[in-house]
Amino acid sequence: MSDLIRIAPGALTIGKPLPWDVFDSDGNVLLRQGYVIQSDYQLDRLYERGQFKPRAIDRLKEPPTEELHTCNPFSEYADLLATLEATLDAITSQEATAQRRLLDLSRLLERICDQAPDATLALVHLYSINPNIYEQILFYGILCHLTAKQFGLEHKRTTVLTAAALTANLALVPVADQLNASNHVLTTEQRAVIRKHPQRSLQALEAAGISNTFLMRTIAQHHEQYDGSGYPEGLVGADILPEAEILALSERYVAMITKRAYRSRMTITDARKLLSVLGNSQFRPAVPQALLAVLSSYPPGVLVRLANNEVGVVTKRASGPRGPIVKAIIDAQDNHYNGVFERDTNNPEYAIAQLEEPEIMPSMDFSLIWEFRD
Repeated sequence: MSDLIRIAPGALTIGKPLPWDVFDSDGNVLLRQGYVIQSDYQLDRLYERGQFKPRAIDRLKEPPTEELHTCNPFSEYADLLATLEATLDAITSQEATAQRRLLDLSRLLERICDQAPDATLALVHLYSINPNIYEQILFYGILCHLTAKQFGLEHKRTTVLTAAALTANLALVPVADQLNASNHVLTTEQRAVIRKHPQRSLQALEAAGISNTFLMRTIAQHHEQYDGSGYPEGLVGADILPEAEILALSERYVAMITKRAYRSRMTITDARKLLSVLGNSQFRPAVPQALLAVLSSYPPGVLVRLANNEVGVVTKRASGPRGPIVKAIIDAQDNHYNGVFERDTNNPEYAIAQLEEPEIMPSMDFSLIWEFRD
């Protein structure tokens, strides 16, 4: 039991995939990561049985290593979130280790993205229902790294961009979840907090001894817009770093596809259309083009209905003549399969007929579907 801790009340959310495996008091697996609790009754029963989660690993106490095995982004997810929270706390508290922690976390996230890009990108879409602020920030980091590589940004600048994505919203951390959960129109004071967050985040970074020029410029400029309508300086065109535009667009995409208390989420199809439009106005065209290429028409983690009426989850993006790879999880009669079945969408029988975007995701065993576990 030393590697398990009791789950705090309120940590489990109805309608959202579990971020980790859940265990009973004897260490037996009750529910796998990806299971979706459907009702208050299920939640109450789970608490009655006793529930525990794996103890978070403090990655920042370990020396960074270049592991040879492929990372499993799903098993890493909870630790990444815990490490992100600890890193931002270290910056806010002006700890001496803050800069090293940020660099280590950035490199860790990049390594996971590079070793398992489809599975890492899937995290953004599988956990897009009511993500908390740390999940949103993690999604920004994932999208920024993958988009920067597609854009052709050199490696050193890509790492700095990832670090910027993880810290640009530092000033919003105390209030973001409350704002997202509110269904009221923002007050003047709340809008002022949001508008000033780049500068306040920069002040916190500087106070913690973090002063990389590109990092600071990226954060300072990530709400500027190509046509000069952004803030705080009203910069125009090439005066804005491409890193800042990649970060801004990553944030916009996450906002599009995530459900909030005050609005529904946008479909992937509509989000892609809006990204294309933004490339003609608020961003240099190559930035939305790079993000669209990363996402593809059917990003990993989205649900699709096939020509044979099965429902599956996209696990790999299309590549060359190969179409997206889908794992069927629900049969034509809407019954869950006992297992998963790979479908080649180039086969007419398994061609993608439409996107499926339910309000509540079906339960899935992510590591099994992406073949990280026997």
